[in-house]
Amino acid sequence: MTLVEYKKVFLKYAPLQSFSAGLELLGTEVKALRSRLGSLDGARVVVRGGEAFIVGMTIPPYQSANAAKNYDPERARRLLLTKKEVAELLVAESKKGLTIIPIEVYTNKRFVKARIAIVRGKGKADRREDLKKRDALREATRLLKNR
Repeated sequence: MTLVEYKKVFLKYAPLQSFSAGLELLGTEVKALRSRLGSLDGARVVVRGGEAFIVGMTIPPYQSANAAKNYDPERARRLLLTKKEVAELLVAESKKGLTIIPIEVYTNKRFVKARIAIVRGKGKADRREDLKKRDALREATRLLKNR
């Protein structure tokens, strides 16, 4: 079940490869995510010291009155990946024009996971072309439906 998603990802980026990773969270952060609080806007994945982290993901406190005084809603959260996957992300991060972003945060049984992707940014012309294709497809399905 999807908890939080980055809705503009396919408009702004062309995904090349995706991964599923576990998230290292606090208990109150899990509760906040299960109640659909949080945002992936502006979030990205960085690889440092052989580990991957999500930076810029916002998870507000579940109950602001009971939140710890030093709680940071935008702290870096560690991703649980295999060494091979971290090595792939490190190679992709070093290539020019590629970036790694989280697409969605979801639950898999009792675990909270993140789907991340290696993406290439789209230019304005690519975005316009995608919008034209989507409109043409929508119009074609509408015509077929009304037949």
